Amino acid sequence: MSAARQPSPTVREEAAPDAAPTPAPKTAARPPVPRGSRARRAAPPHGVRPAAALDAGERARLLEGRHHDPHALLGARAQRGGVAFRVLRPYAKAVTIVAKGLRAELFDEGDGLFSGLLPLTGVPNYRLLVTYDSDEIEVHDPYRFLPTLGELDLHLIGEGRHEELWTALGSEVMEHQGVAGTRFTVWAPNAQGVRVTGDFSCWDPVAYPMRSLGSTGVWELFLPGVGEGALYKYDVTRPDGEHTLRADPMARYAEVPPANASVVTASRYEWGDARWMAARGLRPAHQSPMSVYELHLASWRPGLSYRSLAEQLPSYVKELGFTHVEFMPVAEHPFGGSWGYQVTGFYAPTSRLGTPDDFRFLVDSLHRAGIGVIVDWVPAHFPRDAWALAEFDGRPLYEHQDPRRAAHPDWGTLEFDYGRKEVRNFLVANAVYWCQEFHVDGLRVDAVASMLYLDYSRGEGDWSPNEHGGREDLDAVALLQEMNATVYRRCPGVVTIAEESTAWDGVTRPTDSGGLGFGLKWNMGWMHDTLRYVSKEPVHRKYHHHDMTFGMVYAFSENYVLPISHDEVVHGKRSLVSKMPGDWWQQRATHRAYLGFMWAHPGKQLLFMGQEFAQGSEWSETYGPDWWVLDSSYPAAGDHRGVRELVRDLNRAYTAAPALWERDSVPEGFAWVEADASDDNVFAFLRYGHDGSQLLCVSNFSPVVRHGYRIGVPDEVPAWREVLNTDLEVYGGSGVHHGRPLRPEPVPAQGRAKSLRLTLPPMATVWFRP
Repeated sequence: MSAARQPSPTVREEAAPDAAPTPAPKTAARPPVPRGSRARRAAPPHGVRPAAALDAGERARLLEGRHHDPHALLGARAQRGGVAFRVLRPYAKAVTIVAKGLRAELFDEGDGLFSGLLPLTGVPNYRLLVTYDSDEIEVHDPYRFLPTLGELDLHLIGEGRHEELWTALGSEVMEHQGVAGTRFTVWAPNAQGVRVTGDFSCWDPVAYPMRSLGSTGVWELFLPGVGEGALYKYDVTRPDGEHTLRADPMARYAEVPPANASVVTASRYEWGDARWMAARGLRPAHQSPMSVYELHLASWRPGLSYRSLAEQLPSYVKELGFTHVEFMPVAEHPFGGSWGYQVTGFYAPTSRLGTPDDFRFLVDSLHRAGIGVIVDWVPAHFPRDAWALAEFDGRPLYEHQDPRRAAHPDWGTLEFDYGRKEVRNFLVANAVYWCQEFHVDGLRVDAVASMLYLDYSRGEGDWSPNEHGGREDLDAVALLQEMNATVYRRCPGVVTIAEESTAWDGVTRPTDSGGLGFGLKWNMGWMHDTLRYVSKEPVHRKYHHHDMTFGMVYAFSENYVLPISHDEVVHGKRSLVSKMPGDWWQQRATHRAYLGFMWAHPGKQLLFMGQEFAQGSEWSETYGPDWWVLDSSYPAAGDHRGVRELVRDLNRAYTAAPALWERDSVPEGFAWVEADASDDNVFAFLRYGHDGSQLLCVSNFSPVVRHGYRIGVPDEVPAWREVLNTDLEVYGGSGVHHGRPLRPEPVPAQGRAKSLRLTLPPMATVWFRP
């Protein structure tokens, strides 16, 4: 502690008091100078009296970061005998009050505290002239400002109903009482005290204690002169008196990992996607074409920023005909190897690829190319990093109080306390934030099954039943219902998609009918069943025929997406083409036939990057897709280009055929033609549009050409033409196809009076339309 210096400051001229502060020049807050020896300056003439000394306990609480109301001790206030000033400026040599016609140096109380009683009749519009060892700066006093949050914000936060929580908590560049600066607000109800620190204070935590705003647990401070780009964290005094330095849970921008400070940011982006936003909600997602290209932004083309991706990704996706992209999580995460699924900055797009406005530019570019944007959202868990959410204020806050419910058994992470209203508000508002602030068109919610069940991956004795004695996590159910209802109400045209791998009833049923309220659900069962089938040798497939047909037993119980996602091409599972048996030709042929079957099957489609050109290796987040296999110098480049050409044509044919997407979720949109030809490895079905339009899909998963194969068709169609064939030579196939329209013959087949006599190409899927 420094020795207190006792000057005798002078009031040189008293200014007329003014009730409100006036705008002042923008002056950056002064970083403190390292503590050094204090040379005694000549004492000015007498005039300023000492202010009443702080109570020893109050002083200790203030300096130790344990005070709930530093504004009651610091700043200026009128009292008998004049106006008392008290300033906290660690490392300063002197502090002088400056106002119109006023210049008064305060007494040094030691420990960075300066005070004095000035013979004024009211509090003037004053600034602080702070003298350091080698510099002198003039700044506003943060402790002369009123709170920046109003009663409505605090009420909504207290009720857990602030749907735009990011506008009330976190850092916000603003003008307050005529002065430019940044408001800092954080929820830490168990903390004894909170201080904001950053590069504006040379990371000294003492200078800027925050005030508690009532019973909400919110702490607030307005720092004049602090603006965009400032780095900051919160120094939180735990209930046990220890200090913990934390990133802002509501930060909208962060340092590039492994650095983890929060960054003050403000958006100036002007959107150019008004036409897209106006049209996207005209038709429900489950009745619209949806072919999704899933990608990991950081590795799609390693090294590209958001802005660089905006130059390349929209044209690539548009050329291939996908209607949407799905980004693996873009929220800030410390460990790149988590692929974004261990989030620490739920409100911040990862700074690895640029700024939040750069991410907006990428979304905008995709929209202007006619491509929707889905973002993976991870409300199931968060990592234990000591600078992030875990025991944020010294006690379990975002995580559940019960350690058995807090610890996620699979990933070593922590689960949110879905029953706590403020935590639920944090997550619901976060879902709205991504849709509202970044114009995303969908949220794919990760690991829903792990949220829904109390006994998920837990053994006997490691979990407690709910109030009804069941295994369902009723708090998680309520959260998901509230999230879906809020997003659909506030953000027209957005779709929510559940990655849910169990038979939970009503995942895509509306919340007012007791469902979870999602728009779509990943069909994990279909994916596992069908991949098991195609991974078998053709001679053995007849014993697994039901794996390709069982999905239709429950196909209309939910609104489904058929996912071939990143999870299926990593960790030894092999890439999609490498799952297929046989030689390279057979692998590619089965790969193509499978995609043709998948695109025609009820449900929307999702394909992970690299699988569109049949890369042979698993995905690596370090290297990304094997783009080199498409280079003309590579001998097999034509094989890979052929598969990519097929994907392009699949998407184009799919989008042009309403029968393939208008009635995905109702039985009227589908009819089996041949579901029992297990010995032949053949499947055939019809799809129907609202207008009665039809599409016939026939798949042959055996390596032989089947001549004269009878497929029953409806009587009313006079002729059928082949519109897609995965065996065409341009795709790398053998070229067996039907060059002319086919007319039904009066030969019964599969219970129908008329049939087509087809030549089925080997390992291929063929589509026909009237």
